[in-house]
Amino acid sequence: MKILKIIVQIIFLYSILLLGEEIAKVCHLPIPGSIIGLVLLFVALQLHIVKLEWVDLGAGLLTGELLLFFVPSAVGVVQYGQIVGVIGIKLVTVIILSTIVVMACTGLVADYMQKRGVKKV
Repeated sequence: MKILKIIVQIIFLYSILLLGEEIAKVCHLPIPGSIIGLVLLFVALQLHIVKLEWVDLGAGLLTGELLLFFVPSAVGVVQYGQIVGVIGIKLVTVIILSTIVVMACTGLVADYMQKRGVKKV
């Protein structure tokens, strides 16, 4: 029964993705449909149009197995030797520096919000 529930939830999440893709196509928006679908799901959850229980198990499974979705990309990168060489070192440096900047900004914003007394939602 739990497997069926997960499958139905994943189908529901996929339908929201397809809805976002259609909105992007019909409105000729320069935003990817997946982002539009994500915003639609967020708004629907915030307005309690969609209950968290309707997507919880399916989303949990998808995020739990997220690493598997990147395996084909990682295998594709290995085919390009120049990426692993000097360009690879530059890419890793940029990734590390940008991660540090994002973590620092997140920490500063969280600290500011905590000092300001903003309540968690």
